[in-house]
This record gives sequence, structure tokens and C-alpha cells, in this order.
Amino acid sequence: MTFPSPRKHEKPDSSTAVDGITIDCAIFGFNKANLEVLLVQHAEGESIGKWGLLGGYLKKDESADEAAQRIVYELTTLDNIYLEQLKAFTNPNRVSERRVVTIGYYTLVNREDYNIKASQTVIEAKWYKINEIPDLIFDHNEILDFSLMQLRNRVRQAPIGFNLLPEKFTLLQLMHLYEEILGIELDKSNFRRKILHMKLLVELDEKQQDVSHRAAKLYRFDPDIYKKLTEKGFNFEF
Repeated sequence: MTFPSPRKHEKPDSSTAVDGITIDCAIFGFNKANLEVLLVQHAEGESIGKWGLLGGYLKKDESADEAAQRIVYELTTLDNIYLEQLKAFTNPNRVSERRVVTIGYYTLVNREDYNIKASQTVIEAKWYKINEIPDLIFDHNEILDFSLMQLRNRVRQAPIGFNLLPEKFTLLQLMHLYEEILGIELDKSNFRRKILHMKLLVELDEKQQDVSHRAAKLYRFDPDIYKKLTEKGFNFEF
């Protein structure tokens, strides 16, 4: 879907949008190697040429959750993804000359599952590595930092990787995923001991193929344990 929607922080069409309430979404992606975030470069208005999170106005006839899904789809064609609400960002000075409250959302997706297409209302939609984020419009750097903090808290309390890794993977691949999201270097033996103790993984009678180094054992997630730990939660301290 590429039809235009009200641009972020421009005065909305009073017949369809709620004046002063917007939605901003931090879309994190993992691409087998790096944690990234999806940003858009604005094509019009006071923020033309600048980068920001995916955002737009809340319409009068939709909920915040519906608006988040619509905005992400309209700007990039990302459809039907899970978006979790963060909080409202209400600093009266976050946008100059206007009072604009925004509701933040975030999610984590596998980049390979989606084909990003920028809409006509933005110049470009691009994935940026977490350590290469440019200066963003308004308070979007603050929203992004808060989103990343929430993501990191979440992966310590629920399993990750089911849709981010291949069906069969090594412990090193799983550890690298955790390292990328948490932004820390993990101890290999400690991670192995803790992750195997959770009974989350099924050890396969297979090893890596076509690798130049010593082939490592392959694992897969136990879907029942994964679901149980997702619902029940845990405290995964490294």
C-alpha cells in the first residue's frame, strides 16, 4: 500500500486525523548478523530530508493499535506484524510551536521475511545498524533508546529466536543473536550451560555442513517449551 497518509507532525486533515496525537514505531530487524532499526527519510514538510522512525497521525475512527499497523503498512508495505505499545511521550517541547503527544510502539522481525518498499510520502526507507543511527527528528532518538531498552528487558524474560534463526542452528548462532540485541559480549560456556538447562532446545543428530571450521552440533527449538516460557516468563541473567 503506497497511498499517502498525513505526514508526521504536519497539521492533519481535521476531517480524518486527531490533532496533536501521533504514533511512532521502532521496527527492529535481525539479518543473521546484526540488529538494525528501520528508518524513513522524510520527503516533505519541515523535516524534509531528515530521518525518523515510522510515524503518522492517529485518525478519528481508529484505535492506536490500528493506527500503528496502518502507518507502518502505508510507509513501507510491512503488513500484519506484531507491534507492542511502549508508552506515551508527552514532553511539551518535543515538537516546536505545537503540542504533539506521540504513542510509541516497537517490534522485532526477521529482515529476510519482509521486502521493504518506501511509499511516495518518504524519500527512502532504510535499515540502520544500531550503532550507526543518525540524528533523528524531534525526540525520535529518545524513543528509539527507550524501545531498545524495552527490547533488551524483554529478551531477558522470554525466549527469542524462533522466527529470527534458521530452523536448525548452532549454539553460537543463538548466542550471537543475544549478544546483538543486548549489546554485550557473553561468555560462551556460561551461555551454553544456562540455555541448555532451560530445556528449550532439542539437540539434533546433525552437524553443520560445508563450513571451513570444525562443524558444530545443530539444535532446534522445542515449540511446546518455547510457548510455555513465552507465556510464563523467566529471569535469564548472564
